[in-house]
Amino acid sequence: MKVEQITLRHIAMDYRSPFQTSRWTEYDREAVIVEAKADGLTGWGECVAGAIPNYSYESTQTNWHVLEDFLAPAVLAVDLENIEAYRAAVNHISGHPMAKAGLEMALWDLFAQRAGVSLQKFLGGSGDRVKVGVSVGIQSSPEKLLEVVNGYLADGYQRVKLKIKPGRDVSEVSIIRKHHPNLLLQGDGNSVYRIGDAEHLKALDEYNLLLLEQPLAEDDIIDHAKLQPQLKTPLCLDESIHSVDHARWALELGACKIINIKPGRVGGMHEAKKIHDYAHARGVPVWMGGMLETGIGRAANVAMASLPGFTLPGDISASMRYYFEDIIEQPFELNPDSTLSVPQGVGLGVKVSLGALGKVTKRRETYK
Repeated sequence: MKVEQITLRHIAMDYRSPFQTSRWTEYDREAVIVEAKADGLTGWGECVAGAIPNYSYESTQTNWHVLEDFLAPAVLAVDLENIEAYRAAVNHISGHPMAKAGLEMALWDLFAQRAGVSLQKFLGGSGDRVKVGVSVGIQSSPEKLLEVVNGYLADGYQRVKLKIKPGRDVSEVSIIRKHHPNLLLQGDGNSVYRIGDAEHLKALDEYNLLLLEQPLAEDDIIDHAKLQPQLKTPLCLDESIHSVDHARWALELGACKIINIKPGRVGGMHEAKKIHDYAHARGVPVWMGGMLETGIGRAANVAMASLPGFTLPGDISASMRYYFEDIIEQPFELNPDSTLSVPQGVGLGVKVSLGALGKVTKRRETYK
């Protein structure tokens, strides 16, 4: 397959409400959308880095730079038989997994379309729905947190993840658990704690959490391996896992019992699937993380979340959870059983709304 044209769009979409983690607050979603054309087909991808380098060192500006100056030229210069050929073509470029993943997603879309199948089938997934939950940012008060959680439960979500930080952790988990004793509940520390906080984190054990996600440093495996034996609550690693090797190291060291998979974080769906396959072979559950994607990235995540190892609900909520208007023509809607339907059309299976996309585009460039 010869990619003939790549178009980049820098977009900005307002959130329905601010999203606050333990380390930063976001008010809108910036991203680079990738459009690739080949053989009369159009593939779409999304780079999940935001406006500032908070979750990782990447940002929309670095994504654009790496795509424009390195990745797009590398792809336009060669024939690609498969995703492995793409990875070989860009292997000489160090780092920048989110930039690589965005272009790779567009190529997955093209290859699935060329094969005449859905991305789900192309990946080896099955089923028409995937289980999802909702991620709730830090709120202005415990009362407000309870109000927000109640609202999402009324919407139909059956699993809730709470962003936590010191001073806003045990007490707020306690309040939610008191009002919802049977709720599937988990916490996410976004790397704000340290191993010296182990005694404090033990207090979370009494609240029957599904998991505690990435409490310690974003590049750490060793201290998580020291922390996990002290807790009854399963630890889940997110930011620490960048490849299947990282997953192997973490599991062999006992640093976690669950892995969060985000294709953008690990450089694309190819590596994400390898992590899934490795964990599944070991009987380790994985779940699909979210980066507040548009409908483009959400479609890819939903397709991958239909693989058999994704046994826990993912952070891939309905479009209306985040946006007033998505950039796909049929936004994702929450089913009554707290699932999202897996697109069954060829490729990503969603149609991009060029009108909606145009309204949120700040910059556009095409390369041939």
